[in-house]
Amino acid sequence: MKPIGKFITSHDAGAVLDVDRIKADFPILTQKVHGKPLIYLDNAATSQKPLSVIEATNRYYSADNSNIHRGVHLLSARATEQYEEAREKAQHFINAADSKEIIFVRGTTEAINLVANSYGRANVKAGDEVLITAMEHHSNIVPWQILCEEKSAKLRVAPINDDGELIVEEFEKLINERTGLVSVAHISNALGTINPIRRLAETAHRVGAAVFIDGAQAAPHTRIDVQTLDCDFYAFSGHKVYGPTGVGVLYGKGALLEAMSPYQGGGDMIASVTFEKTTYNVLPYKFEAGTPNIAGTIALGAALDYVNAIGLEKIAEYEHGLLEYGTAELLKIPGLRLIGTAKEKAGVLSFVLEGIHPHDVGTILDREGIAIRTGHHCAMPVMDRFKIPATSRASLAFYNRKDDIDALVAGIYKVKEVFAA
Repeated sequence: MKPIGKFITSHDAGAVLDVDRIKADFPILTQKVHGKPLIYLDNAATSQKPLSVIEATNRYYSADNSNIHRGVHLLSARATEQYEEAREKAQHFINAADSKEIIFVRGTTEAINLVANSYGRANVKAGDEVLITAMEHHSNIVPWQILCEEKSAKLRVAPINDDGELIVEEFEKLINERTGLVSVAHISNALGTINPIRRLAETAHRVGAAVFIDGAQAAPHTRIDVQTLDCDFYAFSGHKVYGPTGVGVLYGKGALLEAMSPYQGGGDMIASVTFEKTTYNVLPYKFEAGTPNIAGTIALGAALDYVNAIGLEKIAEYEHGLLEYGTAELLKIPGLRLIGTAKEKAGVLSFVLEGIHPHDVGTILDREGIAIRTGHHCAMPVMDRFKIPATSRASLAFYNRKDDIDALVAGIYKVKEVFAA
């Protein structure tokens, strides 16, 4: 891996990053789009990949390609070692107590479905309640709806206020002896709101409810400690934390995972198979049926190394400065309304422009080389809450700079000019 940015001190932003040096690690960011330098502000959808991640993928396929856990030859041994090293990296990344509490999945969506099907089916009964919030991604709504319908349980939804903040007092009122499970986003993908996970988990645990945290948006931006949070399950996706697509992590407390039935059947999740009976493998392999995304998992390990080398605390501080700057600049634009103005917020700038559909905003910005996301962001209930069909969303990463935000602002003014004509 190339040396990663040296840190310098700024009087107005504290410890910041050598963004030019970091940006050079991301080859995709050097290209032009429609003849303009690419300004990538769609990081909440997926982040870009540093050379170290790309090289880890290439190295596996060019030197170590083999299946894991099953071969006695050298290639298999090397692949297995790197795969399990990635598990240990994920364990330390979120401070899990043991590497066996780390399950590799395709992403946060599969992790939620795994818990809904394995833990939920065994533990949620008729008349029970599953509690989520009004800011959830569809992936943290639909699996619980399916479970509740199957089990004759009830899905409860804690409301949010006009700033896009969870109304914690209302959340706590909804917790009762019927609450079997609580599932909450650590950070909202549509609003950027950071939820008080430790407090929510404490409240849920008082009535014996299990707590699942969707950490897809949190993992790239803040230090995660699942033991301090005291959540029962936590999940994040590789592709949002500068790793590859098609791989992610599910953390579960060991005792809960031990008691859960497998989610899928097949190779590697068994200890023995006869036509009469199958016995299951130990953790974590009980939940990893079939040949996994070996290259992706190894590359995810490289991505976690990259982020750790920069430092999540420094990343969080730098991105917070960008968020403050972007918020101030966008609010100067006449007719622009920010959607999501929570006091505790990560680098998401969702907005609407008076009289202009977000899709038109995104199309014109694209011609300026600026990549943002437009639509409902797989959070249609959030759009309904704010009585809008969609938003334009610029989402930040540590390779973005203030001049990216300046370009965004200039692009928005161009959008307004087009529609004023």
